[in-house]
Amino acid sequence: MEVITCHHNSDFDALASMLAAKKLYPDAIAVFPGSQERVLRDFLTQNSFFQFETTAAKDIDLAQVERIILVDTRQPGRIGRLAEALERPGVDVHIYDHHPPMAGDITGSIDVNRKVGATTTVMVGLLKEKAIDITSEEATVMMMGLYEETGCFTFISTTEEDLHAAAHLLSKGADLNIVTDYIVKEMTSDQISLLNEMLQSLDIINIGGVDIGITHVLVEEYKGDIAILAHKLRDMEGMDVLFVLAAMEGRLHIIARSRIDEVDAGEIVAEFGGGGHHEAASASIKKIPIVEAKERLINVLRDKVRIKKTAGDIMSFPVKTISSSQSIAEAGDLMARYDMDALPVADNGSVIGIISKESVSRARYHGLADSKVTDYMNAGIETLSPDAPLSRVRQIIIEHNQPAVPVIDNGRLSGIISENDILKLLHYETLKSSLEPYPHIRKKNIAKMMEERLPARVLEILKEAGIVADTLGFTVYTVGGFVRDIILKYENLDMDLVIEGDGIVFANAFAEGYGCRVKTHEKFGTAVLVFPDGLKVDVASSRLEYYERPAVLPTVERGSIQLDLYRRDFTINTLAVRLNPSGFGELLDYYGAQRDIREKVIRVLYDYSFVNDPTRVFRAIRFEQRFSFKMSRHTHALIANAVKLNFFEKLSGKRLFNELVLILKEERPIKAINRMAELGLLRFIHPRLRVGEKEREVIGNIIGTIAWYRLLFLKERCDPSLVYMMGLLDSLKLKEIDEFCIRLAVPGRLREKLVTARKTGVVALRRLARGGLKDSELYHLLKPLQMEALLYITAKGGETVKKEVSHYITHLMEIKTALTGNDLEKEFGLKPGPKFKEILSGLLDARLEGVVRTMDEEMKWVKRRVKG
Repeated sequence: MEVITCHHNSDFDALASMLAAKKLYPDAIAVFPGSQERVLRDFLTQNSFFQFETTAAKDIDLAQVERIILVDTRQPGRIGRLAEALERPGVDVHIYDHHPPMAGDITGSIDVNRKVGATTTVMVGLLKEKAIDITSEEATVMMMGLYEETGCFTFISTTEEDLHAAAHLLSKGADLNIVTDYIVKEMTSDQISLLNEMLQSLDIINIGGVDIGITHVLVEEYKGDIAILAHKLRDMEGMDVLFVLAAMEGRLHIIARSRIDEVDAGEIVAEFGGGGHHEAASASIKKIPIVEAKERLINVLRDKVRIKKTAGDIMSFPVKTISSSQSIAEAGDLMARYDMDALPVADNGSVIGIISKESVSRARYHGLADSKVTDYMNAGIETLSPDAPLSRVRQIIIEHNQPAVPVIDNGRLSGIISENDILKLLHYETLKSSLEPYPHIRKKNIAKMMEERLPARVLEILKEAGIVADTLGFTVYTVGGFVRDIILKYENLDMDLVIEGDGIVFANAFAEGYGCRVKTHEKFGTAVLVFPDGLKVDVASSRLEYYERPAVLPTVERGSIQLDLYRRDFTINTLAVRLNPSGFGELLDYYGAQRDIREKVIRVLYDYSFVNDPTRVFRAIRFEQRFSFKMSRHTHALIANAVKLNFFEKLSGKRLFNELVLILKEERPIKAINRMAELGLLRFIHPRLRVGEKEREVIGNIIGTIAWYRLLFLKERCDPSLVYMMGLLDSLKLKEIDEFCIRLAVPGRLREKLVTARKTGVVALRRLARGGLKDSELYHLLKPLQMEALLYITAKGGETVKKEVSHYITHLMEIKTALTGNDLEKEFGLKPGPKFKEILSGLLDARLEGVVRTMDEEMKWVKRRVKG
């Protein structure tokens, strides 16, 4: 038996989703797990155009349930007795929902969850995708679900997909007259009375700088329109956050609404067993006194509300300044070096004005580059303290048109907030983005996730790092790809620690207490912790970088964690997690990393990224292919421009070679190689390098050849990246391979392997293709080749070659004679010379051909040769 169900207190979104699920699962039985909201109940009993056959939950034989199709919820506490069926082994679960995942969620073999305004949108999209037709009546009911859940498309949770779904339903004949009859109504006298009662009992409390409205109402019988009244009350009073406690029919209902990042409605009501999403959520619990419920709610809010950000939270530091005696040209150079849009003008630590990039550009255009900055700076500026609210920052920058706001702490310039900082903040508030399917991770502590996904020893090291940093008065973060891969569930033990403080002082203190060695690099303020078992942890002071010219290594200076993250290559690598005990697991995301991880996008942080460091292009390709992400259009365009301007020609061969090796070390580098070819990058490796069908076939064969070799579990080590490199260079001639090695500064040993593979390997390949080799001939033909070259010619050759190389590796490669040169001298009195060498070589051949198998047989064989 298959059962379609939703949540109790079902609404139109739940009904519409069940109806669509019935179209997808025509043999399933539709079941409401409990009561419905009054408006829906009235519709089901009074409408004359639509009938939906359902079965009462009490009539379902749970022992016969083989699959549950769950829509508009994933909380076991919201599906009544049907949750008992989930405890039976073998029950399959399919889930379709639009609410963010939460603790205790049901998991399914099919789990479709999208961040849209209604689950109906998810279901309509599936029907459209599968070309399943619907009637005009069904389209009308589905439209009701959309209208109700999105507030007639006025809620901020409404997305473009919701509107596309509505357009599709209209094309199928949805009747908006019927929709508005049930969804859009004038308030009744009872509703007005309830709204007035809610208004009279409304309290405003402030938690962490956030004003939160809490009201309560006592109702004798269930009122399903309390949620509608909650919306009206919030809008009437201009509140960002409202909680309604409604005592009805022996239960207490909690309705939550939020328009701001600091309060997550879904997270709050989850503490009461309810569910929903960031903007709207609800819960229903056994009736307790209103006073007790309110007190419990306030306690939850104090624990869960994110403290409102202040100027000190978003400011950048340390601050670069220019003195009043310096010129416009010097200001422009500083702005270009540090990528600043505005520069404070300060004398003796006192800020006297701000010069903007726009003012500098205009002055230069008019030939005034030698003028003093004081001639064109904004002198009448406002400053703020670190604890100033962001509303004041916005007012100064947006309303007063000031290009940046200096932050002054006890008379000292401690930070600066630019227009870009405010724009980014406004952007995130508009998107209210969170990292799905990892709910609210941008705003929550991920300590639990770290405990679940990291080895115990790694977690111990991170916690110890936080303790050491605390004793030194530093703040420590783990950053970059390590954090990214925790979220993506990729194994990555390459820990990078960034210290707001002195990284070398931290490393020495940590090593002293943990028994590991320290390697320091004073110039860059970095260190490496080397543990007894070889584990390494990189440590750096938080820093900023600037580039004197394209394609050279950067100049490094001390900076904040925000500036440190800005120097990273791509947004997905800009996450940081605080490790100090008081905030262990706090996630920092200044540059939209979670959004891009969610959307599977590779995006640079600034336009000159590939100009400053062209090797980032190869990293973009590597990450794109490893994670199955896509470059953003802008990033792709910047790469095309870098290729067009030949920035890669300025790269040192060593850096280019290192990036190529990293790409070839990926599990399946063929996709990255194809991407390099598509972007026109191969010519920078060698002008005549091509990847055509023949080369792709060889590289494709290498994948299987390496997999086969690994299954042999041989002692001899092999570097797969070198085999792939041989395959990549397959189109080049021997002389061109030599040119490649010179251009990319290939280390001598690797260069020798590449040349041997081409020179000796090709000769061997031709001979193998002819077949008819004795074992001794095969041995001497292949013995000069390293394992990488053997795998390369195996991939390049046909079945005959593969068979011969396989025979050599598995049966001949390790064969040796029992007798040695010393034995020939001692036992037979032979002296080193041509005869000596001839006998040893012949003895090995006899072993290879199976003529001799034991030492005794070898002794007899040698005796015959000596006498002869």
